[in-house]
Amino acid sequence: MTWLETNLLKTRVIVSLIGIPVLIALVWFGEPWFTVLIAVWGIAASLEFFITVNHRKIPVLTGFGVLWSLLFLLTPYYNQDFAIPALLTTAIVLPLVYLLFRRSKEQSFTGWVWTIAGILYIGWMLSYFILLRQQQAPEIGNDFGRNGVFLAFFATFASDSSAYLIGRKWGKHHMAPAISPKKTWEGAVAGVAGAMIISVLFTLSTPLQLPLSYVQALLLGLLVSICGQAGDLAESLFKRNMAVKDSSNVIPGHGGFLDRMDSVVFAGVVVYYYLVWVLPLLK
Repeated sequence: MTWLETNLLKTRVIVSLIGIPVLIALVWFGEPWFTVLIAVWGIAASLEFFITVNHRKIPVLTGFGVLWSLLFLLTPYYNQDFAIPALLTTAIVLPLVYLLFRRSKEQSFTGWVWTIAGILYIGWMLSYFILLRQQQAPEIGNDFGRNGVFLAFFATFASDSSAYLIGRKWGKHHMAPAISPKKTWEGAVAGVAGAMIISVLFTLSTPLQLPLSYVQALLLGLLVSICGQAGDLAESLFKRNMAVKDSSNVIPGHGGFLDRMDSVVFAGVVVYYYLVWVLPLLK
């Protein structure tokens, strides 16, 4: 490991040691603090997304995209039967109409597509964390949603860290060299193992317990890791297409807010559907 890589790793660890306790506190104490966290994260990530796309001379609507990302993010608080169709319709129609009447027509349709993509990728996907945090179960009440959010975060952290450490040490078989040259199959397998181990810990009799059997927890850990790694690759593909290494340098050693949501945002969706839809079917 080079001197630069060593310093980068130290910076990442220090920032994580500061950030993770703050994250734990905001998840634990719930609303309104957790929604504030996700909203700030979503605003910053969407701003980075649209600025990055703009750098490629694609005429996305940054202000509109950030605002609609926030509105989508807050959909768990609306009458979803009305709000979601209305938001989706306006997200499609309003940018298209505006871009049609712009003086410069170059890449207008591409800008429209990227505007909608950013809104849905960030706003819609992050809304699942708020929705998950609101869930309750007869066995453990409000702790069900809280513990589900913790599982999504910590299983993803374990997957990412295991994949990074094992991949650097023993990784030889590249998984997707055209997208992310440093990712290996050895690291991917280690990531799955790390997420599964963390998921099993949520079956133990602790304040973080979830009504999962060992098999159900292992399956959930597997899904979180696979989907999280797919999300990481998708983010890498986006940055490669935009010709950037990181979305920003706001978070020392970690890049930007958009960089930090790549695998986590997929985990939130997977855990939500698994706990709310799949788990009742398995009982």
